[in-house]
Amino acid sequence: MSTDASQRKEIDLPAGRIRYREAGTGKPVVFVHGYLVDGRLWDGVVDRLADRFRCIAPDWPMGAQQIAMKPAADLSPPGVAATIASLLDALDLDDVTIVGNDSGGAMSQVLVTRHPERIGRLVLTNCDTHENFPPGIFKAMPPLAKLPGGMLALSAPFRIGAVARQAFKPFARTRIPDDLVASWMEPATRDRGVMHDLKKVTVGMNKRYTLEAAAKLRGSELPILLTWAPGDKYFPISYAERLAAAAGNARIVPIADSKTFVPLDQPRRLAEEIAQFAESS
Repeated sequence: MSTDASQRKEIDLPAGRIRYREAGTGKPVVFVHGYLVDGRLWDGVVDRLADRFRCIAPDWPMGAQQIAMKPAADLSPPGVAATIASLLDALDLDDVTIVGNDSGGAMSQVLVTRHPERIGRLVLTNCDTHENFPPGIFKAMPPLAKLPGGMLALSAPFRIGAVARQAFKPFARTRIPDDLVASWMEPATRDRGVMHDLKKVTVGMNKRYTLEAAAKLRGSELPILLTWAPGDKYFPISYAERLAAAAGNARIVPIADSKTFVPLDQPRRLAEEIAQFAESS
């Protein structure tokens, strides 16, 4: 990973303070990571795009950010989408390419259907769509998080480094550095505010938001690129095919030798596809 916290900027938004990496000039590309990771997920992609694009990779309030949001911040999918929209407004970005991964892809779908004004195109890597939000075994998390002490119980195993590293292993073919995983886990364990944010994000995960977004994208002329790793057990490519078939201006590009975290496994290939798409659409 090529950046650290000291190289990041900060901006105050209605929901709270957001830290972000910015690199390059040109047409803006804004990245949206998912649950329990931060903007460093995209470093390899940003490094390869910054010679042609203005790349902005924030640490969104998804449970691994270093700064807790305001106590009343709405961190449901519509609330996170509104926060992303507020950053686009604050930085006065137009004709933006939004790039989403994992649950950040779900937030991106909500964003482009509820706050389309500044968005020119959408790139989705493996992510939640339709009724697959959250996927598989993770469907148990939102109801558990609602229970008294539920979030503490869910997070307790991840305080053990080996457990946390094992939990992330299925999401990437590339070995994720131990220190990176530890830094993703640390904020919620030391900061009650970040843990409160994580609980709100967890409770808010619900298929009604992605089903609503998919319905709104049906027939849409928004250019959509689905750069998808086939064989992902959490986010099967059949969901990308379903979304692409319904949308009016979408196509799929399979990304081999990758799992859910396409930006970690295939940063060069993903950057190439984003660049070609953003320049041609």
